[in-house]
This record gives sequence, structure tokens and C-alpha cells, in this order.
Amino acid sequence: MAAGRALRRVCGPAGRNVAFLAIAAVLIGCSTRHYRRSADKDVYRIIEQVEAGIFKRTNAFTIDTPYSTRDPKTVLPAEIIEDRMATNRRVINLRDTLDLAVRRSREYQNQKEQLYLRALALTGQRHRFTPNFFASVNPSASGDGNGNVDLDALKPEVGFSQAFKSGGSLSVKLINDLMRYYTGDPGTAALSVMSVDIAQPLLRGFGRNSDAVEALTQAQRSLIYSIRSFDQYQRQFAVGIVNDYFGLLGQKDSVRNNYTNYLRRVETRRYTEARAVDRVRQSEVDDARTQELNARIMYVNSLAQYMSQLDAFKVTLGLPLKEDLYLDDGDLRELSAAGLGAVPIDRDAGFRIAIAKHADILNAIDSFEDVKRRVRLAADKLKPGVRFQGSASYAVQDSTNSWSYHYTRFNPDQLRYNFGLQIDLPLDRLAERNDYRGTLVDFERELRQLSLTLDNFKERIDRGLRTLEQRRLNYISQLDGLEVARRRVENDTLLLEAGRTDVQRLRQSQDALIEAQNDLVFTMVDHLQARLQVLLDLGVITTGHPSFWLQDPLTATLDESQHGPPPLQMPDDNPIPPDQFLEPSS
Repeated sequence: MAAGRALRRVCGPAGRNVAFLAIAAVLIGCSTRHYRRSADKDVYRIIEQVEAGIFKRTNAFTIDTPYSTRDPKTVLPAEIIEDRMATNRRVINLRDTLDLAVRRSREYQNQKEQLYLRALALTGQRHRFTPNFFASVNPSASGDGNGNVDLDALKPEVGFSQAFKSGGSLSVKLINDLMRYYTGDPGTAALSVMSVDIAQPLLRGFGRNSDAVEALTQAQRSLIYSIRSFDQYQRQFAVGIVNDYFGLLGQKDSVRNNYTNYLRRVETRRYTEARAVDRVRQSEVDDARTQELNARIMYVNSLAQYMSQLDAFKVTLGLPLKEDLYLDDGDLRELSAAGLGAVPIDRDAGFRIAIAKHADILNAIDSFEDVKRRVRLAADKLKPGVRFQGSASYAVQDSTNSWSYHYTRFNPDQLRYNFGLQIDLPLDRLAERNDYRGTLVDFERELRQLSLTLDNFKERIDRGLRTLEQRRLNYISQLDGLEVARRRVENDTLLLEAGRTDVQRLRQSQDALIEAQNDLVFTMVDHLQARLQVLLDLGVITTGHPSFWLQDPLTATLDESQHGPPPLQMPDDNPIPPDQFLEPSS
């Protein structure tokens, strides 16, 4: 009570306000915006450093969106609903589409955020190996019925703790008695207690075998895997957008072809009506009318299918469905003019390139190394535990609880310390034994998984090269088939006008033509998709070029020994006897 009254006399109202304001400032801490900026700074720096180490390059990385700087409380569902109901008219080419997809795609943003969170977790693991400062204040007060209120205690604690990569830890704590500072001699008891605690494993859990070091190691390696995977995802995402875009252009071309076919059927029906002079001719009119209706149905169905696919594409891009989106046909003409790109690589050479470049293979190899490391850690757990522990403290007050010692004068009598060893003998290691045996099983499982991953990639590359050649050969055949179908329609039209054939034959010719027209475009698009997939599987595709889908990233980098024929090669594009593929060579 006396101490409280002394405090009021010494400090007065202003002094008390300052003290409590100081405490409040500490409790409130920094703004949330500061913490966000601090987290972003650490994460972006880590990602940039790891990217530079892996790829010898960095990319501008951010997860910010238009909503990122806003208080979540201000973002209402009505705003999002209004955004998804927005209308706009947009004509885009493929380059515009790729840029739009990177900025608007929800899935792409999700992938970036996953990478961010992985790097954020690493900052937490790294922080354990730096001084972790702490501070606390526990003020207390008491009063009576007369309205007297006394501040009984105000003892802040400050200190830090830190883990070491040797497996040890350090803790330092300082305790002050501010009440004695305000109510007594400021020279006495300003420092109440200082303590230091240290622990260090000497055998089990030492150095790289410690749980803290292993957690940091795995967090670092997980981030490497995530950055590789995100880089691969970026390539796959860009290729997926290209595939979807050209698929839509192919469907768009099919709609036009179907409409042209419908107009031909209308013209044929009108021609047969003009020549219907008997019941036989009337039967031809009915047949022509039926084919006209079928052509109209085909056109309407293809148009509806295109509009549905376009809506799905809008969802992929993150655009409102009410937006009117139109695709530029110029990219399809550019693809047709460029011709069918080749992948002139030997299958075995391609597999070796994939081993060195593809993220999934590199991650599988590193995961195999992770399992080997876990075997070593589990074996370490079987060792005896030998742990050094030590502590020291210095208190201002003596054994009689007297506060007669001045904090500026060191008194060795007030120093207390102890140290020793904690030894854990391996008398019962059943759990550790089982964990160790389990890691050996996991090791062999991971070994088999690595071999399976390699086999799957080898098969993917072989199949991709085979599919690529298959579609090239199909495209060449369909080019010839389209020319034949056009001549047939022209000839049958003239024969019908001359009365030397019937509507049924012309219908068959027109059916063959529309099928050939649609198949040619889709086969060209299929060939592009197969080529891009092969380049993806090889890990060599570079999506940074404005027209990467037309580029050849291999020819300039391959030496002569790495070139090779496709698995389904037909010399001069002529079919060769099957025995060359189906029977062993003599």
C-alpha cells in the first residue's frame, strides 16, 4: 500500500499515464500492414534466391490481386456478384489470351499462393535459428472500499531463445521490478533476475540429426520441389491455354464448315424441286429436304457446342460468363502457314534430356534422397542420448529477500549456476526400432517409385514421339483426301445437273467433303498438341517466347548423335510392310 502511495507521489497522474501508455503500445504492437509487408519481403526474397540457384534466373513473383490491399471487411458478396455479372466485348488473339490467363486465372493464382505458403513456412523454420525475442508485462493492482487503488506489481520480462544447427538451444531471460524503481531507490533492484539456460545433445540428435535441423532441411527441400513444380505448372498452364484456344478455333472452323454444308444442301434441295416433274423426282426432293434438315441440325449442334466450350474457356480465364468473347482466326492461319513442326530427337537422347530437365523427375530423384536421409535419422534415434545441460542466474536480492544490493555492483555471492549431463541409455528402443525398420521399407518403396517414374517418362516420350508421327502422317493423308472430296462434289454436282446421277450420290459426296474439312483442321490442332506435349515431357519448352507454340527449342541445341527418326517413321510418307514393326529383324 505504501508503495502505491509512493508511486502516486513520485509519478503523479502524468507519470502513471506514461507508464500505462508504454504498456499499451507494446501490447498493440505493429500494424497488420507492417506484418504483411514484412512477410512478403521475406517470402519473395527466398523465392528469388532459390529460383536463381535452380534456374540461374528469376521471375517477377507476387500474389497480389486487386483485393490484396483492401480490408477483408470491405469486400462484400454483392461486389463479387456484380463483378461476375459484368458485360464487355473483347476480341483477343492467342498472345492476349495467355496474358489474360496469367492475370485472371483462379487456378493459376491458387498455384502461386501454394508456392507462397511453402516459402512462408520456411521463414518459420529459419526463424528458429535466429534470436527469438520475447517480452511480457504482468501489472496488477489492489484497492479498498475507500477508493484507494494501488499498483502492486509491474515486473516486465524480456529475453530471447535460439536454436542452433548443432542441435542445441539457448535461452536468456531478464526480469525487472519497476515498482521498486518507482517507489524506492532507482539504483537498487532495477535488475531483479537474469538467467541463462543452454542445452546441447552430444550423441543422439547432434547436428544434422536433430529434429530442428531436419525440419529446416525438409522445409528447404520442399520449397525447391515447389518451385520446380510451379515452373513446370507454368509451362503446362501455357500449353493448356494454347491447346484450348486452338481447339476452340478448330470448333469455330467446324461451325463455319457445317453452315457452308447447310447452304449447299439448301441449294441442292431447291435444284431438285425445280426439276420435280414426276413422283420419282418428288422422292428425290424429299430426300434432299431430309438432308437439308440434317445439315441444319448439325450446324445448330456444332454452334451450341462451340458456345458451351467458349463459356468453359471463359471460366478457365477467369472472365465473367456474360462477357462477349471473340477469338481471332489469325492464329489458326499462322499455324497452318507454319506447317507441322518436327521434334527431331532420338528416343533415348530425349529420355536423358528429360532426366536432366523435367521437374517431376528431378523431384522424384530428390525425394529418393529424402528417404535415405530419413533412414539415417531413424538410425540415429537408436543411439544413447547424451545431453549437456547448464544454467546460470544472477539475482539482486539475497537469501533473506533483502534488496540491499545495488544493480551496478556485481556480487559473486548472488551468482548461481549448475551444469551436467543427461544420459538416456537405450534399454527400450522398440518404438525406435520399428520406426527404423519402417524407414527401410519406405526406402525400398521409394526406390521402386523412382524406377516407375523413370519408366513412365520413358514410355511417355516414346508414345509422344510415336503419336506425333502418327498425326503427321494422318494430316498428309487428309490433305489428299480433302482435295479428292472437293473434286468429287464438283463432279457430282455437274452430273446431277446433267441428269446423269441422283441426289443420293451428291449427298454422299457432300458428307465426305464436310468430314474431310473438319478432320483436317482438328488433325492439325492435334498434331500441335502432341508436339507441345512431347516438348513438355522433355522439359525443354520455353513459354516466354511470344509465339512459343511455333518455336523449335531443340534443333539448335542437339548434336548429331541426339537426332533420330520418329518411332513410326514411314520413308517418303509411304506405308511400309507391318513386319518391320511386328516381327524381329533377321
